[in-house]
This record gives sequence, C-alpha cells and structure tokens, in this order.
Amino acid sequence: MEQTHSVVKHTISLFVSNKPGVLIRIALVFARRGYNIDSLVVSPSQDPAFSMMNIVATGDAQTLDQILRQLNKLVDVLHARDRTGEDIIERELAIIKLHCRSEVRTDILQIAQAFSCEVVDLSDTSVTFQVSGKTEKLDALGKIFEPYGIMETVRTGKLLMARGEESTA
Repeated sequence: MEQTHSVVKHTISLFVSNKPGVLIRIALVFARRGYNIDSLVVSPSQDPAFSMMNIVATGDAQTLDQILRQLNKLVDVLHARDRTGEDIIERELAIIKLHCRSEVRTDILQIAQAFSCEVVDLSDTSVTFQVSGKTEKLDALGKIFEPYGIMETVRTGKLLMARGEESTA
C-alpha cells in the first residue's frame, strides 16, 4: 500500500549564531530536501551574538522531521523547533497599494477600516495601506481587494513569539 504525505505549511523558529554564512547553511538544508521556504524573517535577539529566525516552509511532516534533525546538528544553530499548531503569538505586516478610482474610493476605505488598515499614502489614482495580523487575515484582505486592482503588495513574513514566560528560542 502506497503511503501519502500531506503537504502543509510549517512554522519553524530557530535560535542561531549571528555571523556570516549561517543563513545560507540553513537554506541549503531546506533546498537539499526539496522544501520550499515561503517566508523567512531574521531579527536580533537580546544577546547580539545570536539571532532569531522564523521560517514558514511548505512540505510533508516526515521530511520536516529530517530537516529539524539536520538543523539542530548545525554548529551555528542552538535550537530549531517546529511551532506549527502551537498556541503562539504570530503576526505579519503587509503594505498593499491599490488602484483607487474616485467612484470606488469609499468602498475601498470602508473595507480597509473593517480590517483595521492604516492609510499610508493616498493619491488621485491609488491608495496604499499598512495592515498587520495573522497570515490568514492578510490573505483574506488580498482576496477582497483583488477586484479593485492590486498594484503591489509587500509582506514581512511571519513573526512569532511564545506566550507567557516560555522562551521562543
């Protein structure tokens, strides 16, 4: 009987040394296993010698287990953990620029208000919003704005942090 592996998005947190070459070694672990990195965010930690990485990657759970074992063996990786399905704080930031003809401006601004968007630029023919929240919220907003003509979207990738006293790293 053939076994099938479902492909899902995984949220991974890493605590790594803050030095040149670390990112490429981590990316190669994913590439060698055929795992696609959907987003990657690197930020400094409280200790300048280390960085936090948040990676969202698409693939099957079995391959991810192999990737995590390989990541945890890398000298510059102090800790790598799959946070998928955990109760964590997660946010993403997006800046979205839309065509904005005068006859639909009110509709667009009402939708933006419903999603708690902030207007960061407004011209006669376009409007640009900043919005933050869970990835699903930003995806839903993008679908609603599609018919109006999205000119450009830039997203940060997923930021995550453990709740309460638990350390994310």
